[in-house]
Formats: sequence, structure tokens, C-alpha cells
Amino acid sequence: MFPILVIAIGIAVLALGKRLAVLGAAVGALLGVVLLSAFPGSATPLTVLLIPGLLAAIGFFVAGFAKGIVDLVLLVLGALAGAAIMLGFLNLFNFTSGLLVLVLAVLGGVIGLILVRRFKDWAMIILAGLIGGLLVIRGLTVWLPFLSGGIGTLLVLVLAGGAIAYQGSLLRKGKAAE
Repeated sequence: MFPILVIAIGIAVLALGKRLAVLGAAVGALLGVVLLSAFPGSATPLTVLLIPGLLAAIGFFVAGFAKGIVDLVLLVLGALAGAAIMLGFLNLFNFTSGLLVLVLAVLGGVIGLILVRRFKDWAMIILAGLIGGLLVIRGLTVWLPFLSGGIGTLLVLVLAGGAIAYQGSLLRKGKAAE
């Protein structure tokens, strides 16, 4: 059940990640997946399903309720997304613990924050594409372990590129209509 849930959330964010609530749910789910991989032997099947699902629901509702303070939420979401993306890529290479991982996660958070401050709409599209690609590949690695490492990273980038192109064209169409 776990891989199907992660893949479904990944596909949803690849297609609809420009929406704040969907991006919030995806960030929560990716953080849940990364947290589970940090404690590999201690996860029961219920925990494996509950943690990403609960964090996804929290991210969805917090992002949905906070539309009044969108700019602040976007900054926080951008920082969390940047950290989650960095941890997700490190996780693909089975690099999950140590001080370097923490430093790289903070660096990813700073990059996500800067992206959102500078390029609000495009930052959401880029972060959504990367998170969606990471979730889909992370779910598929349960069934196809060879996707860990370089092949998985390449597929994440291909999926992210497709999502960015798709959502970016929707962004341009929406601006042309205005």
C-alpha cells in the first residue's frame, strides 16, 4: 500500500503542484518518507502508511487554511521543500545520516527559500516537479530497487522536467488570458 500511496501523491503533485494545498501535501509526504528511511528497522506497516499520510494531510490543510498569509506560508513551504528535496536525493543514494546530511538539508532549505522569494510562481512549479518526481521514484524503488542511485536521479529529473514544462505552459496560458 505504501508505494502506491507515495506514487499517487507524486503523480498528483506532478500534475497539480502549482496549487498550494497539493504542494503542501506533497512536502509533508516527502518529509514522512525521508523520516521513515532514517529509522529503517523500527517501522511497522501501519507506521509506514500513517506517517507520510498524516504529514501529507497536515501539509494539505495547513497550506489550504493559510491562504490569507500566502507569502509567509510560501516561504516556509519553500524552505521545507528545499530541505525535503535535498534529503530525498541523498536518500536515493542511501546517504541518510551524519552531519553532512544535516548541513546539506539546511542548504537545500535556504535554496528553496531564496527560490520562492525571488521567483514565486516558477519556484512553486519547480519545487512541485522535483518533489513529485522524488515521490514517484521513491515509491517505485520498493518494487524496482535498481532505481536507487543514478538511474533514479535521472528519472526524477525527467519527471520534474516534464511537470515543469506542463505546469509552466499552464502558467503562460493563464497569464495570456488575463
